[in-house]
Amino acid sequence: MALAGCGALGADDPRQDAKSAAPTVEPAAPYQPVNVSDLSTRKAGVDWPSFLGPNRDSRSPESGIVTKWSRTSPSIVWTRRLGTSYAMPSISRGRLFQFDRVKNEAVLFAMKSETGEPLWRFSYPTDFEDPYGYDNGPRSSPVVDDDRVYIYGAEGMLHCLRVTDGTLIWMVDTMAQFGVVQNFFGVGSTPVIEGELLIVMVGGSPTGSEGTPTERAIGNGSGVVAFDKFTGKVKYQLSDELASYASPMVTTIGDRRWCFVFARGGLLGFEPSRGALDFHYPWRAPDVESVNASNPVVVGDLVFISETYGPGSSLLTVRPGGYDVVWADESRRRAKIMQTHWNTPIHHDGYLYASSGRHTNNAELRCIELATGNVQWKQPGLGRASLLYVDGHFVCLCEYGELLLIRATHERFDLVATADLHARPPSGAAAGVPPAPLLEYPCWAAPILSHGLLYVRGKKQLVCLQLIAPQ
Repeated sequence: MALAGCGALGADDPRQDAKSAAPTVEPAAPYQPVNVSDLSTRKAGVDWPSFLGPNRDSRSPESGIVTKWSRTSPSIVWTRRLGTSYAMPSISRGRLFQFDRVKNEAVLFAMKSETGEPLWRFSYPTDFEDPYGYDNGPRSSPVVDDDRVYIYGAEGMLHCLRVTDGTLIWMVDTMAQFGVVQNFFGVGSTPVIEGELLIVMVGGSPTGSEGTPTERAIGNGSGVVAFDKFTGKVKYQLSDELASYASPMVTTIGDRRWCFVFARGGLLGFEPSRGALDFHYPWRAPDVESVNASNPVVVGDLVFISETYGPGSSLLTVRPGGYDVVWADESRRRAKIMQTHWNTPIHHDGYLYASSGRHTNNAELRCIELATGNVQWKQPGLGRASLLYVDGHFVCLCEYGELLLIRATHERFDLVATADLHARPPSGAAAGVPPAPLLEYPCWAAPILSHGLLYVRGKKQLVCLQLIAPQ
């Protein structure tokens, strides 16, 4: 796992062979920051530098969206074929970073966010195999912080690269360093930046645990590891928890900072600068092959968690040193308030909106009141879906490629517009040629919005659409 390489992109199709340079493990010189030029021309709006956006809540502050959709609106700006992966890209200063797998290489592609024009690529070898038959590509999104971008591969390789050219700054093999027993679907949690730390859900096991079945693995105190974001050196580690597929959430409550990690066995709350644990709240289905994958949602001093395999949802009030349960789904009650799978609920004006349900045929979009858990409305028939909030609306991507625009109201499911990207051909398709689907199942990643451009993805394609006209 030591080989790494970068260089200019020579083609638009990421399925070309990735080329690796000489082995590099340690940075050649101490970290020196560089100035990063802004390549964007669309100055209104915000960057989307990490999973679920600038505040990691899938909410965009932008406004002026197109609400009248047709076969040509929102207009397609550009499209790009993808390698194997599940996650969305991240965007910063006109650069888009897409993390894919190409044959036996994990590859970070850097391109111009407004045009898809290639800039550079970084690759390293990977032999990860998903034992459940899902694809073998990355599950986590790149994280951009100033002049650095971080990637966390499905096999546990953690890299820090320079955003301007892909130069390797440092790397850590978390599986080797912390004794990680491969999780059910590999590594799928996106790290988070907090001050000078990179906080990562690792979930290692004691020496000698190699070959232990996933369901029998135990922790070794590295459930969460904080690295120096400039050097990759470990600053602290905490908890015997194992890793899940949710991502850490950092926020301010009252006069202190908090980090919440919905790990494999439950929710951890701690002070992120030094790793002082406040509490552990057990929350996991008894099924061996159950996972937690939905991020915690923080509203004031309230923290909401949800999963889809058994217990459902719970709401806590948190305080230094502990928590109180506001409400929780009843364990013996079959019908749950909310059961999110991989999507993270979005909070808006005292209500939560999310897709609830484990399977396509029983999933439905729901709105619940945060304080009480009362279900306000349900909308079946959409399959499993992911949401983005912007300008008083939700952009909803259904798993088979249908894109919906829904008014953000707790009163009813209020559909404003639809666009079937499964059926729409790419722009410039030859007349008389049967259209290939623009998006293919599974569309399991939440839409993102940056500087008026909406990005959605399916199995093989990333699509950029104009949701807000340039000013």
